[in-house]
Amino acid sequence: MSIELGSKLEGKVTGITHFGAFVLLPGGQTGLVHISEIADSYVRDINEHLKVNDPVTVKVINLDNGKIGLSIRQASDNPAPTRERSFRPRNAGGGSGNRQSFEDKMGRFMKDSEDRLQALKRSDAKRGGRGGRRG
Repeated sequence: MSIELGSKLEGKVTGITHFGAFVLLPGGQTGLVHISEIADSYVRDINEHLKVNDPVTVKVINLDNGKIGLSIRQASDNPAPTRERSFRPRNAGGGSGNRQSFEDKMGRFMKDSEDRLQALKRSDAKRGGRGGRRG
């Protein structure tokens, strides 16, 4: 049986690692379900979601040099809604006016760094740090 990108297949979990689960597919081929493709929610421990010999429905999401990438979460018929992120440029229209340019931030950083370096040198001299006289 040829495996095609985007197809949904029935398989059986044959192994579990910290990064994913191996699934035996029809035709004797094995694919990998990465930990990020197991569930719609965050998966800390794969063993909480899958066990060896569990039957699973997977979707083929990647075919690369004989390696088969699979997804359990994309194979479900009712995937969790994805959050839409609205893009808003940082300095787009009517901004707050108190945003600083990169040059302003860099200038402030450099001044603060120089002040800290001078304070460190002063305290080092008081303690007899590097280059202090030995008598």
